[in-house]
Amino acid sequence: MFIVAALYKFTSFDGPELLKGPLAKVCCANGVRGTLLLAEEGINGTIAGSRDGIDAALRHIKSLPGCGDIAWKESTAEAMPFPRMKVRLKREIVTMGQPNIDPTASVGTYIAPEDWNTLISSQDVAVIDTRNDYEVAIGTFEGAEDPVTKSFGEFPAWWAANAPRFEGKKIAMFCTGGIRCEKATNYLLGQGVDEVFHLKGGILKYLEEVPKTQSRWNGECFVFDGRVSVGHGLEKGSFDLCHACRRPISEDDKTHAAFEQGIACHQCINETSESDRKRFRERQKQIELARSRGETHFRDAAKT
Repeated sequence: MFIVAALYKFTSFDGPELLKGPLAKVCCANGVRGTLLLAEEGINGTIAGSRDGIDAALRHIKSLPGCGDIAWKESTAEAMPFPRMKVRLKREIVTMGQPNIDPTASVGTYIAPEDWNTLISSQDVAVIDTRNDYEVAIGTFEGAEDPVTKSFGEFPAWWAANAPRFEGKKIAMFCTGGIRCEKATNYLLGQGVDEVFHLKGGILKYLEEVPKTQSRWNGECFVFDGRVSVGHGLEKGSFDLCHACRRPISEDDKTHAAFEQGIACHQCINETSESDRKRFRERQKQIELARSRGETHFRDAAKT
């Protein structure tokens, strides 16, 4: 059983490039895999490994500037959900593309998972899902507004076009682990919205702590690792991944005429060219050859 730790922290790193090598070294030396993003605004990512390995990685992360009080969310996976360890330098640890956003200055009011149902049941509260459209498609909260965005960078434009609809309303926002809401709530406060709330710990914390019998969550929650999705209690979900477009697909989706394992699904069949699909077929052929030899192809590793 592997421990999966999802974490983020907005803090000031004067030289994130100087932190990359030592962080990667500690993770790799302790058998930890996953992806961690470093930027001048902080750290974000998900890692997996043994209990000892995760503890070693977290000790190092807590030693980084401003990260002594970093919080993380843990779950488990029966198989390693990542093929390798990656530490990447980015301009933003979650990309919104708004130069004046600063979650360390102000954010919305945190709402604990046990209090979330009461808040979103109020008639004067508008609930907004800040995730991408393919994430929302497999699960969201009852009555939540779906901005139908393909990337977080589209959210400000969506808000500008739809803000009049929410005039006089309190705004309650949520995302997978909470990081998007740090920026989204800071953005709305800057746009003059008086009362902005967000789910503390995100959907993952809600699914972990709120009993299914009391839940207002419908469906599953997309996660960015080999599990693809999780449900209540953070149990592994039922979705697979289209390895052409990296979107979640159900077993029913696999019966669609457009589906071809590793090559295309109904969501991306019109987004790729025949030359793309030819390349994907060659990749899939190599994956299947590796399987036939009892090996794990590096492109297939995240699934196993």
